[in-house]
Amino acid sequence: MKKLIALIATITIVIPMSSRAHDNHAHKITDVVKKEQKAWGIAGDAKLVKRTIKISMSDTMRFTPDKFEVKQGETIKIVLKNEGKMLHEMVIGTKKELDAHAALMLKFPNMEHEEPYMAHVPTGKISEIIWTFNNAGEFEFACLIPGHYQGGMFGKIIVTAR
Repeated sequence: MKKLIALIATITIVIPMSSRAHDNHAHKITDVVKKEQKAWGIAGDAKLVKRTIKISMSDTMRFTPDKFEVKQGETIKIVLKNEGKMLHEMVIGTKKELDAHAALMLKFPNMEHEEPYMAHVPTGKISEIIWTFNNAGEFEFACLIPGHYQGGMFGKIIVTAR
């Protein structure tokens, strides 16, 4: 009986602690950037930024500007300002990747993710993405919050070859 009481006491203490630890870990923002090569480039180094592109986000489901050009190999700082009254995000990718991610977001609207080619921007706030566009081609960016992408909140990035 004493063993059973000890086991119940341990479970009562450990489970809530592990949930809180997971919650804190899941939402912790770190300075460590995951550098993984993607078709549209790789996470950039702030020291190598050559240019800043400012983009505003609005509740009309638009990015302004909704198109920009970079040169292959260029590291860009994209500064995003949410001028709306709802949460917006910017995710860079290929049309195929963005379509797939948007479909997942419709199924799991509270899905959390943290990649260097994504930025969540709360109302009235500013966020940034530092990215090296090391592959030439046409890529896209979008807000994948359910209904936003479908409402036209996307844009184009043209990376010209060296």
